[in-house]
Amino acid sequence: MPQTSDSPLVLGVDLGTGGLRTALATARGHILAVAKRDLPTRLLPGGGAEQDPEDWWRAVAETTRELLAAHPDAAGRVKALCFSAQWGGTVPAAADGTPTHPAVIWMDARGARYAQDVTGGAPTVPGTGYNAWKLRTWLAKTGGVPTRSGKDPVGQSLWLRHERPEAHAAARWLLDVPEYLTLRASGRAVAARDTAVLRWCTDTRDPAALAWDPRLAAMAGLDIGKLPEQVPAATLVGPLTAQAAEDLALPADVQVVAGTGDTTAAALGAGAVQDYAPHLYVGTSAWLSCHVPAKKTSIRDNIASLPAAIPGRYWVATIQDVAGRAVDWLIENVLADPDHPRSPEALDRLTKLAAEAPPGANGVVFAPWLNGERTPVDDPALRGAWFNLSLATTRADLARAVFEGIALNTRWMLDAVERFTGRTGDEGLGPIRFIGGGASSTLWCQAMADILNRPIDQVAEPQLANVRGAALLAGIALGEATWEQIPDLVAIEQRYLPDPANRARYDEAYAALRAHHKGSRKLYRRLNPPAPRTD
Repeated sequence: MPQTSDSPLVLGVDLGTGGLRTALATARGHILAVAKRDLPTRLLPGGGAEQDPEDWWRAVAETTRELLAAHPDAAGRVKALCFSAQWGGTVPAAADGTPTHPAVIWMDARGARYAQDVTGGAPTVPGTGYNAWKLRTWLAKTGGVPTRSGKDPVGQSLWLRHERPEAHAAARWLLDVPEYLTLRASGRAVAARDTAVLRWCTDTRDPAALAWDPRLAAMAGLDIGKLPEQVPAATLVGPLTAQAAEDLALPADVQVVAGTGDTTAAALGAGAVQDYAPHLYVGTSAWLSCHVPAKKTSIRDNIASLPAAIPGRYWVATIQDVAGRAVDWLIENVLADPDHPRSPEALDRLTKLAAEAPPGANGVVFAPWLNGERTPVDDPALRGAWFNLSLATTRADLARAVFEGIALNTRWMLDAVERFTGRTGDEGLGPIRFIGGGASSTLWCQAMADILNRPIDQVAEPQLANVRGAALLAGIALGEATWEQIPDLVAIEQRYLPDPANRARYDEAYAALRAHHKGSRKLYRRLNPPAPRTD
């Protein structure tokens, strides 16, 4: 339907690990204006990673007010607000939304010992550490299983219960990040069915009828009474609370749409909603996903298909733990760039430096496992490395190797996803829609095409895919857009084709990365053992 000067507007808010973006948009996903704020993460001993939910809400309020001040005629046209957010984290919150402890985010591994307690025990499935009966039950009902690394709401909730018992006891709710933001805006604790699944206590065999399973919750050691109500995606949860309306300078009748995870929003914002249509996101982390018609799990590759926001569909869940964060790390700690590591100027300088080296970085290979890895190996002990350095290695080689190393690791993930979906062969899943901050780099787009050996479709405004997805979800909730229309609502900026001249050198680099993992994984486990128990 055409947009007019009085057509409804929506606010899409995306809370990433490194920062928050708020977009003023039409209900059909056209971005009118964007405001953003950076956010800090506290990395703590023993694998801890926390953020302050008050920082999140302050950023939501500041960006919303900034947009409305610049577009004073828009406030009365905003009809809905939807959050996209990092997920796989845990926010213990009182009934009024007050956090009882900082948010324990998806990177946090401090709950590993407790996750291993609830997932282990005899008889153990060889090579996994999982109790055979528990593993079979979780896989049959949920399609997945709590990670033994502790990096999901099971390990995090158990860590809070054991290590921060006062905060756990004071919490009325244990919420994932999108759910916390929805509560803060609407006063209602709900979980969209696509975000609820990472507690691994939802029977996902029928994506249209999901609910908490008390038996599964007991297996995971979760208090089911602290979990929020489950609702379908694109549900209008209710209007803003009086406090939220005041904080955001919005009318009190603005509707809050159930929040979603960044992976779901990214797929919508990439326009990749048809079955087997892949999208690749590179931000702080990375993932490669597509929608599929059925539930399936691969323990070998740490991949599962989970209920999607799209009715009746599942999405392929993957995660590369560190992607763009490795670029930030390089700028901040190795190159000592005076600008903020996420500033466009610093990234431009790094990209120009990397472009001085030839494809293949003169044989230098970078392993991007600076915080362990998830897909296709779930191993928190892995660590990053440059290897095959010589006295002739330059700063340009090191910089290019970081970009390429992330892409090489993504190829490992792509191989696993194509095997998982049965789309193997020369063409595999076909052209991949590329989004996130990484997709704004032409060097990275071409490197991805060459290394993955797949056409790369750079989505227009790729860094805005998540807020666009949140806006589209709000538009669907309002009845202003449909799922089927989404691919045509998202533009492609440019297609990058693989350069055959680079195929051999990148095949060799990929083989070298895999060989480095195979030869070094036991060493990393010796060097990075789990933190000792304190109980």
